[in-house]
Amino acid sequence: MTTLARPTSRLTSRLTSRLTIPMHPVDTTFLRRLRARDERAWFELWEAFGPVVRGTLYRWGNGRLGEETLRDLTQDTLAALTDSIERFDPQRGVRFSTWLLAIAKHVLGDEMDRRYAQKRGSGKRGASLDDSWMGQSREPQPDDLYERRVMSAKVHAAIRSAQKRSEFVHFEAYRMRVLESRGGREIGVLLGVSEPTVTRHCQRVREALRDELRNAIEQWSFTDEERSEPRDAGLAADDAAFDEALGDIWRAQEEILSADLDAQREAQREAPRDANRRGRA
Repeated sequence: MTTLARPTSRLTSRLTSRLTIPMHPVDTTFLRRLRARDERAWFELWEAFGPVVRGTLYRWGNGRLGEETLRDLTQDTLAALTDSIERFDPQRGVRFSTWLLAIAKHVLGDEMDRRYAQKRGSGKRGASLDDSWMGQSREPQPDDLYERRVMSAKVHAAIRSAQKRSEFVHFEAYRMRVLESRGGREIGVLLGVSEPTVTRHCQRVREALRDELRNAIEQWSFTDEERSEPRDAGLAADDAAFDEALGDIWRAQEEILSADLDAQREAQREAPRDANRRGRA
């Protein structure tokens, strides 16, 4: 398994210096941990938004970025975000998701510049950022898919936290009811408990989820628009509507992550073939 270390490369320093938004004292407990180089905070950032950044870079690269490159660029993006977070000014109406996307563009642009310089040194004309991958991207600006993925990342962070603080049987009861749409009686048979007990288990997990969702939104949202997303998504409703809305987001994110995993596996299968083709060229 890959060990995640917070990058401290010259690339990160260059990117940070290029992000010239005026300083703004955004301050939460989580951000203070990031500034203090708390490794756990870095891992939380990676766990929540690593898949979002990786998926965006993959789409921009049109399948032409290798898996190792995607991993490195994702880490560089999150490291640059960490180092430049004090420059982030939500009072200008900039969403966290837009800020994250801008940094990913800077990171990919730096990679393109590097590759262009290498090709130019070898006598080959390299593609610029404008006329190649980024230019070919059908969604160069934040789109609905990207915004849904950012929102889903926050919800998934809340789900993971709620799962950690819940008993296994309690969380399984809720998961089967919300994700698999099973009835209380069926869940009770599978778990060996009564139907009223299933209801109590689900209520405990639902309460934990509401708490953790508030924490996740507070941790990752900096504008009023972002803070209103849970309400707009139906996550501030009564229990039945909350379960339905959460289940929809949960299933959609699982499908996205599954598609990303399939793309990674396909890229790994194609890598040896590409190497062979380059060797014969």
